[in-house]
Amino acid sequence: MISSDSSERRRGLTLQSPAFDDGSPIPRTHGYATENESPPLRIGGVPPGTVSLALVMDDPDAVKPAGEVWDHWLVWNVDPETDAIEAGETPPGAVEGTNSYGERGYGGPNPPDGEHAYRFLLYALDAPLDLDAGATKADLKRAIAGHVIAETQLNGTYAP
Repeated sequence: MISSDSSERRRGLTLQSPAFDDGSPIPRTHGYATENESPPLRIGGVPPGTVSLALVMDDPDAVKPAGEVWDHWLVWNVDPETDAIEAGETPPGAVEGTNSYGERGYGGPNPPDGEHAYRFLLYALDAPLDLDAGATKADLKRAIAGHVIAETQLNGTYAP
């Protein structure tokens, strides 16, 4: 995760997908080598005082084959009124960063060595982020430091 994990920060904020349950397989259509379509997401419990949301999808299991946590999707300045992100869409007005494929936008799961676990990390922020499109996760980490008022996580798996 980008920031420290605490139950206080998790209280209330939720992230779910109608395409898969927490901890379950992510459907094939969302894989990089198939349709490469981002999964639908549902957001709830955004706390008062939230000015923007940020979303990160990454693969911590990629450390062994790739030497790093693989970043699949970075999205920020999502309107806090957003309660749904539809499959294959970026929320209106949101900004996307550069994933580990070197592309801007969503890059789906593509594990080279068996099943991997994927995290969708959602952050409620007390400020909008002044980041250019195409920024990296390192840039995003610096930008959200001190601005996270709530966070939550949705997990999925994907196998080649």
